Amino acid sequence: MKTYGIIGNPLGHSFSKQYFTDKFKDEKIDAQFLNFEIPSIEKILDVVNDNPQLKGLCVTIPYKEKVIAYLDEIDPLAKEIGAVNSIQIKHKDGKVYLKGYNTDIIGFGESLKNFIEGKDLKALILGTGGASKAVETALRNMGIDFTSVSRKRSQKSISYEDITEGIISTHKLIINCTPLGTFPKTDACPDIPYTHLNKEYYLYDLVYNPNTTLFMTKGLERGAKAHNGLKMLHLQAEKSWEIWNE
Repeated sequence: MKTYGIIGNPLGHSFSKQYFTDKFKDEKIDAQFLNFEIPSIEKILDVVNDNPQLKGLCVTIPYKEKVIAYLDEIDPLAKEIGAVNSIQIKHKDGKVYLKGYNTDIIGFGESLKNFIEGKDLKALILGTGGASKAVETALRNMGIDFTSVSRKRSQKSISYEDITEGIISTHKLIINCTPLGTFPKTDACPDIPYTHLNKEYYLYDLVYNPNTTLFMTKGLERGAKAHNGLKMLHLQAEKSWEIWNE
């Protein structure tokens, strides 16, 4: 049976298995989707070698950047981003061939367009991990200026302590690229001055479980619009399916 799967750690939060299992059932596709919760990225080789029927893999936290070292080829867009969330697996001359892609950029970009509806906004990106790389690239492609925020100030980002009322006032689109607020730790959220938010703000949370995160709730309470990452995931999952079956 054709097999697809996801690598990451932890995977208790992952939507991919249920999404593809439902897809296979609804579309009468003879395939299965498995979770591979691996303790370190080196174990991807065991996953691939022990499952010769594998045709494709999703990649999630914390391996989107680390997995690149284990690929035979990387799509130019994924290389530019510096993060991979989808791997096409082929067998050539008795060897396994892995090619990495990033479908997050497509999922995020399309869902963001629908959310902000053409508004001219400047963005504040919370987090500088693998997920943020796709967000940055999508924003550049859309002509949206942004400022990145990390726990520590650097040449490429400000720190959370640097987010003043002035910074907030000029960044009306705030995007959470951290895992804060993900089930079961739903009482967590990025440390930003929510008191300055109002109806002019748009909060986009890449987290999708729970449906409404604390980050989103704090924005909604002040009249801001809020959007979770579920639509993004649907869009990127379908793009991965397309890639795996080329």
